[in-house]
Amino acid sequence: MPTLTKLYTMQEASQHNSKEDCWVVIDGKVYDVTSYLDEHPGGDDVVLASTGKDATDDFEDAGHSKSAKELMQTFCIGELDTSSPIIPELEISSKKETTDYSQKLMGLSKQYWAVPVAVVGISVVVGFLYLRRN
Repeated sequence: MPTLTKLYTMQEASQHNSKEDCWVVIDGKVYDVTSYLDEHPGGDDVVLASTGKDATDDFEDAGHSKSAKELMQTFCIGELDTSSPIIPELEISSKKETTDYSQKLMGLSKQYWAVPVAVVGISVVVGFLYLRRN
């Protein structure tokens, strides 16, 4: 007989994003990893950074062992309801990060104009002093 699993929306899962209540979504399944945070070899910050979004890529990029994947199954509390919409707040924050990156890049380019100007300025002064000496 097939077992029924509880369905959670991404919005529901994203509300559990603290050290006291931490859920992650990996491969369409929802895991309550609150009790495992202190034991996680990478630290609780790594796990907390993966809350509120699909953490499949984060999980796969970390190169977890087979035993870690087996252990993860003990924390499974349900599946992600794929018919649920994406959380608008997450889309906004990712757009804001892009804007912040663009602003940082523009700030750096504004700083580097001073180097060529300084070189040209020093060259003009040295040339003037050289010509004045002759």
